[in-house]
Amino acid sequence: MSDRIDHDQAPTNGRGRSRSRAWTAPVRAVSRMLNTEVAQQRTPVAQTRSGHGGVVDCALYVDGVRQAGQWHHAEALEAARQQSDAFVWVGLHEPSLTEMAGIAETYRLHELAVEDAVKAEQRPKLEQFGEVSFLVLRTVRYVRHGELTENTDVIETGQVMLFIGPDFVISVRHGDACRLAAVRSDLESRQEILRQGPWAVAYAVMDRVVDIYLEVTDRVGDDLDVLESEVFARQAHGRIQRIYQMKRELVEFKRAVVPLQRPLMTLTGQLNREVPKEIRKYFRDVQDHLTRTVEQVASYDDLLNSILQARLAQVTVDQNNDMRKIAAWAAIAAVWTAIAGIYGMNFEFMPETKWKYGYPVVFTLMLAISIGLYRWFRRNRWL
Repeated sequence: MSDRIDHDQAPTNGRGRSRSRAWTAPVRAVSRMLNTEVAQQRTPVAQTRSGHGGVVDCALYVDGVRQAGQWHHAEALEAARQQSDAFVWVGLHEPSLTEMAGIAETYRLHELAVEDAVKAEQRPKLEQFGEVSFLVLRTVRYVRHGELTENTDVIETGQVMLFIGPDFVISVRHGDACRLAAVRSDLESRQEILRQGPWAVAYAVMDRVVDIYLEVTDRVGDDLDVLESEVFARQAHGRIQRIYQMKRELVEFKRAVVPLQRPLMTLTGQLNREVPKEIRKYFRDVQDHLTRTVEQVASYDDLLNSILQARLAQVTVDQNNDMRKIAAWAAIAAVWTAIAGIYGMNFEFMPETKWKYGYPVVFTLMLAISIGLYRWFRRNRWL
């Protein structure tokens, strides 16, 4: 996590929280960057309410209870700052720069974090911008398939970014690997956790993401069992391309899971004063689940390497067997070639050339030698 930035404090707001004058510059930078686009595509206020303009849902929570009605993100933030134990949760789905402009200005979001949230090309991380924490998660979904082939997609990934402030949380979702509607619904039924504020939302989202990790690991484990059984079957027919495709999918899974360990360690650390103590307990439970997932993914990676090496060894053995069969048949054919070649040299004094039974005797001799060689090769498993 990047170092905290200290700034001169501006006058406090109605709830007693201070605002940093240093955030004015980043907000102006975002405004300048988007000024032309916003001017050309300015969206009416009515269209930026829940379900429009990239906003999936916007809710005001007071003492863990959702307040009735539809809220504009600016109105909800103003109402939250006029009450104690209140915060806003704004949910966005794949917003554009234009759609993020008004929210970034209202909530004083740093331009670098806003750019990351729109592009959705970040690895899991936790950064601090003044009073706002920026948390990036990579979501994963298992893609169901009938048969694993060299072109089968097993893992689908997306991203969820969270802006966590003193009185708000903004979730930005990219892709459909983890939808947050169920998370919001479940959390609203657990008011004792929701009373802890914006970090309760961060916990619920991360817990859901990690739970899906565990589900995906079980499904991937089933695919590995199928691959393993095919490779070690009596008549092995597993193609190496299928194993390599599975390895690529597993690498994509690792990129989502492994880097998340460091942000979780920061969130559960004793020196972290931003996350409420009660919520840190829940984050530790998420950390346990993530550790289990990382260990499983690492074991799957080792198992897949072993399967790949075993298949390569089988291919080598099969090639050696083929070469032995070719060599055995070549040896049998060499008997006929050698004898026929000797008698085809047309010398005047050849043994038994004038004998009446010379031809059938030589032919029988070649056949007997060939049968003997064939039985010898069969006994030694060359044929």
